[in-house]
Amino acid sequence: MQLRQSPLTATQPRSRRHALAHVLACSLLASASVASQAAEWSTTNVQLLYGDGYELSDNSMAIMTLEHANGWKYGDNFFFVDINNPAADGTGYYGEFSPRLSLGRISGKDMSFGIVKDVLIAGTLEMGEDLNAQLLGVGFALNLPSFAFADLNLYYRTSHRDWLADQTDGGAQVTIDWLLPFELGGQKIAFEGFADYAWGEKGGSAPKADNLITAPRLLIDVGNWVGAPGTLQVGVEYQIWRNKFGVKGVDEDVAQAMIKWTM
Repeated sequence: MQLRQSPLTATQPRSRRHALAHVLACSLLASASVASQAAEWSTTNVQLLYGDGYELSDNSMAIMTLEHANGWKYGDNFFFVDINNPAADGTGYYGEFSPRLSLGRISGKDMSFGIVKDVLIAGTLEMGEDLNAQLLGVGFALNLPSFAFADLNLYYRTSHRDWLADQTDGGAQVTIDWLLPFELGGQKIAFEGFADYAWGEKGGSAPKADNLITAPRLLIDVGNWVGAPGTLQVGVEYQIWRNKFGVKGVDEDVAQAMIKWTM
């Protein structure tokens, strides 16, 4: 679940949160550099976002996201970290690491059927302040016309309210992500994003509400204007969250201005 805020950022001292966020950001960049050297393909980007109208957190917020994806002989990896208010007091962070193993590549057999081109073992580790979760399930790489990629992952998830908690919450999650590049009026545009739907978890002794978060984006390739296509994109991400953090009735709709620099 690609969150834009950790739900419990207020529980950590500000100086500690600020230091943890920067350490995590540096670690991500170092890991991306190492991973890209062994990968068949890799991409790393930095995103800057700003929005107004967030629920259960600061009403207005700047967010810096460091993101990396790569593919190797037997699968692919994706990881990111969001750093909230990176230049101010009250910095918070949230990150995910999502490796997948290709059953087709491992077995040497064709796993395709219908719109599915491969079947994968999928996992995700979610890491936030006073919150972590482990997800394990099956993934499907989809073959959709004109899409650069599209994925569907089905997970069983367990989560902890803090790093030392013994009790876990069990539930399920469906995740989709996509990238659709196209041209309009001579401009290179990307329609990309993700959607997570999670259900069945408990918050302590009470069940959490089913929650949906999706963040579609429209980005214009302004790097193409100066002969560097794919390096710099600007546009908007619209975050839609129903029952945010599993809190029933807390709904969020936030338009975020976005700049994306691909290294």
